[in-house]
Amino acid sequence: MLRRFVTGAVVAVALSVAACGAQSPTETSAPADNGKRDVKIGAVTIVSHPSLDLVYEGIVEGLAEAGYTEGDNLTIDLQNPQGDQATLVNIANTYASSDNDLFVAIATPPAQALAQVEQKRPIVFASVTDPVAAGLVESMEAPGGNVTGTSDQLPTDQQLAVIKDILPDVMTVGIVYSSAEVNAQVQAERAIEAGSELGIEVKTATVTNSSEVQQAAESLDVDAYFVLVDNTVVSAIESMIQVAEANGRLLVTSDADSVERGAAAALATDYKAQGIQTAGIIVDILEGGDPATTPVQLQEGLELAVNPEAAERMGVEIPGTVVEQAAKTY
Repeated sequence: MLRRFVTGAVVAVALSVAACGAQSPTETSAPADNGKRDVKIGAVTIVSHPSLDLVYEGIVEGLAEAGYTEGDNLTIDLQNPQGDQATLVNIANTYASSDNDLFVAIATPPAQALAQVEQKRPIVFASVTDPVAAGLVESMEAPGGNVTGTSDQLPTDQQLAVIKDILPDVMTVGIVYSSAEVNAQVQAERAIEAGSELGIEVKTATVTNSSEVQQAAESLDVDAYFVLVDNTVVSAIESMIQVAEANGRLLVTSDADSVERGAAAALATDYKAQGIQTAGIIVDILEGGDPATTPVQLQEGLELAVNPEAAERMGVEIPGTVVEQAAKTY
């Protein structure tokens, strides 16, 4: 039986910002008319796709709601390496020598790249599945450095249970994931464990870039496919959809945007809401909070999204009991 999954917000982040010449967020420009000082933020994502775009949109909206508005007292520069690691490293190095007050990293690779070159000014991440495994924080409760943010960590057992609710006789599930993203590797390991408990064999295939996704999916002989929170694979979701339809296999994902694009279902995060939540952390730090003791937060709720017509193209009928529980139907 599907159920809404709710977690509490977790954690804290601490940051010591003013050492070795780095400018403290509390020591920059004079306040604007609304009482908020002028702020410069350097932001970087990993690749373009709807979920990450919504995170950024939510961050900008949340900052505006808190009195930090682009073109007024906020300058925010968003860079996108489109998945290229060398370009990402160059962006991080450029930011490290900039005069930005704070940095925003959307997804795990940008957060890691920034953390390697900037240890003084605050770095706030979003959509990092496992910040501890990624080496970004000491613990979810006490980050212990200049890095904190929000995690899109999802309950893999409940996601696989969605597949079983749609296909009760499912025996094998295939996962294509990026070997270059530590968050994807962690999720794949959890999926294998969760699948074992549900009587599902999880088979995996790895890729290094989005152009390999279709071939990797075709290599898996499975009853259904499951896409993790994996930026490389999500950016090529059309390839996964094509393989699923061609082989008559169910495709379930971890983001609602992919369901709108043609996947059958997802138990997913509201990414714009996560961006707004991330903006709250940014504001707290800009106004004196210490990242080393500021909580890393999990999103508080998940929603089920379904696309019955997409499922039909995969030769699958989503049961009415599942459709009834969906927050979004495409």
